[in-house]
Amino acid sequence: MSRNSILLMISLLEQLNEFLGKAALATYAGGGAPLSPTETEKGMIEFEYGNKGDEWYYKDSYAGFYQSWGREVVWYAGKPFWVQLYGGSMKEEFHNDLAFTRKTFAFLKQALSAGEKVTSFQPRGPKKINDGDWEYICDWEGDITKFNGSEKILYKENVIFTYNFNGGLFLLL
Repeated sequence: MSRNSILLMISLLEQLNEFLGKAALATYAGGGAPLSPTETEKGMIEFEYGNKGDEWYYKDSYAGFYQSWGREVVWYAGKPFWVQLYGGSMKEEFHNDLAFTRKTFAFLKQALSAGEKVTSFQPRGPKKINDGDWEYICDWEGDITKFNGSEKILYKENVIFTYNFNGGLFLLL
């Protein structure tokens, strides 16, 4: 790979990271509005950042509530460029406690929007965040090109929510 190709790739990865950080803060984690059900894949909840014709475009799609699975995809120049797959659930004992689950997801959003997403790679939330009885812990290996990890939420020191995630680049330009 030539020096110019390497510099181009480094620049694209920096742009991707900045774009991902902005997208995360403008969509689910940042309290952005989901797309209308008439604009989504049937049964999915989806968020977009940017427009399909833009140089960079982001879409987050998931289904489920107490247990859910989803994916984030970033397109660059009209081609799929980066993906993150994620999924997990609340502990089964909370599957009928809607109010507690909503509090858990509010804390998850707080964690997902924390940290330095725009300046350094952070696939989900920061490594750790605390707020009273709530604690978020995220462990991952790799970098923006290929990674995997898990996150969990504890309430009063008990694990109540777990997710796994992995992803990376589709292709190198």
